[in-house]
Amino acid sequence: GSYNPNTNPATINLDFERALYWLQIGAQPTDTVRNILSAQGVLLKKHLLGGVKKGAFSLEEAEKRFQAWLTNKQSATEAIKEKVKDAKVAEAKKRLEAEKEVNKNIAEAVAKKKAEKAAAEAEAAAQAAAEAAPVEEAPAAEAPAAEQNAE
Repeated sequence: GSYNPNTNPATINLDFERALYWLQIGAQPTDTVRNILSAQGVLLKKHLLGGVKKGAFSLEEAEKRFQAWLTNKQSATEAIKEKVKDAKVAEAKKRLEAEKEVNKNIAEAVAKKKAEKAAAEAEAAAQAAAEAAPVEEAPAAEAPAAEQNAE
């Protein structure tokens, strides 16, 4: 099988029947492998089959108990996956709101700069117009004087 601890929850691909077979013939797993086999239910199945061999209960009862455990385990795993998914969605929403706030602040700053620039340009245009207006009046004032001199 294979084990990928980088996913949440960890991804485990295991040949269940082969692992059970090796345990039944006496294989001694390491601590890490024992934890993986326990999480997948191989050790529980071995334990239940041992109870069947001793006559404590029937094979049908063992299968019933194992299926009940497996159903419970799958629902717990699905709950963990759902919780992780919800956490990712909440984190994405939080980041989106933070990004919206930053964009809003940037837009306000840009609008303020544009308004200041427009005001400065309007003021400069007004000054230019004010400076240009006296220049225009002066030649007009000189023109009548020139007309008087011509007479």
